[in-house]
Amino acid sequence: MFKNSFHSIATTWLAGVLALLPLALSLALLGWVVSLLNGLVGPSSMVGKLFAELGQPFVSSQELAWLLGTLVLLVALYPLGLAVQLGLKGPLSRLFGYTLRRIPLIGPLYGLADRFVGLLDKKEDADLAAMSPVWCFFGGDGTAVLALLPNPQPIEIDGRAYHAILVPTAPVPVGGGLLYVPVEWVKPAEMGMDRFTSIYVSMGITPPSQPHA
Repeated sequence: MFKNSFHSIATTWLAGVLALLPLALSLALLGWVVSLLNGLVGPSSMVGKLFAELGQPFVSSQELAWLLGTLVLLVALYPLGLAVQLGLKGPLSRLFGYTLRRIPLIGPLYGLADRFVGLLDKKEDADLAAMSPVWCFFGGDGTAVLALLPNPQPIEIDGRAYHAILVPTAPVPVGGGLLYVPVEWVKPAEMGMDRFTSIYVSMGITPPSQPHA
């Protein structure tokens, strides 16, 4: 009886730990991110001191000067974003590239960062524009899977035409398993990307349109 009582207490305690664990991990991760940002752009960091110089003419406190300088920088980013949206991204990029790439130490670092950001932009554009929703019927008439077709052009494997399809991992529509299936198994899904995304984000609660065999 004592053993059963102890097992019940331990099970209840473990259930409480498991219920609290996601919150504890979230707070720990948040604390790590805050600590990292404080080390990079906090008042005592090199970047933070530059922010403080922006606010120093208006306030005497070092912390308030850093906060004011940070706010000034955040506000200044808004018109820059407007300029990018109005089509000035190319000229601004060429201007920064022309000036910064000529600086011996900063030039190579800026070039590396610029290429990395460019890869991210291309990946986002490809995810949104190049993929199309499709139905994949495994076996030709078996299980139906709603997937994404990254490229409509098939490839040949052992003399047979295959499509590359991406089966998303809910609720993230752009990540999942990449499968190569025969082209006759794949049929277009009569829906847009918004409908496709809503189906996966809702974990299937939002019904898809009727597939056509």
